[in-house]
Amino acid sequence: MAHATPIQVKIELEGADPPIWRRVVVPDSISLAGLHLVIQVAMGWTNSHLYEFEVDGERYTEFDEDLREGARDSTLVTLRDLGFDHGGRTVTYVYDFGDDWRHLVTVETTSPAEVPDELPACVAGERACPPEDSGGIYGYEDLLEVLADPGHPEYREYLAWAGGDFDPDELDLELVNRTLHEVFGQAEGEPVN
Repeated sequence: MAHATPIQVKIELEGADPPIWRRVVVPDSISLAGLHLVIQVAMGWTNSHLYEFEVDGERYTEFDEDLREGARDSTLVTLRDLGFDHGGRTVTYVYDFGDDWRHLVTVETTSPAEVPDELPACVAGERACPPEDSGGIYGYEDLLEVLADPGHPEYREYLAWAGGDFDPDELDLELVNRTLHEVFGQAEGEPVN
């Protein structure tokens, strides 16, 4: 087995204004299914919906119905397999086909200036991720508009639905990395897959 090479990847939620993004460092040996989990944790999603990657005209997922319809198995292909060996390579990641959260995933470099001790790791980002089931970008914009106006008739309802203390500008990198390490088993010294 080849030695894993760290890859720095930027994940941008398409259509978000101001931008919502994360920068992560992952090994090139991680599967697309593993990258899906990294994105879920780094962005703040709860892994409650289906997903797919769109890579060079091919769809990758791990759901039987999609696989029967011609999608490729995301658990069986790694970033290395896809030739993620140079900066600038982009793919699309779609999460929750109802809300249609589209993310542009860009390989920034295969030789990050600083490589965290434990991979995967989130090294930068901006803004909170929209809450699950908030209706896509347009529904999220409506949510933010209501939350910005405590006098709005639906303010209390929306605030409660968003968890009671939603701050669209907040990103807790320490929590993200702690969760990544739990999900990927670093606490027990297990390898990343």
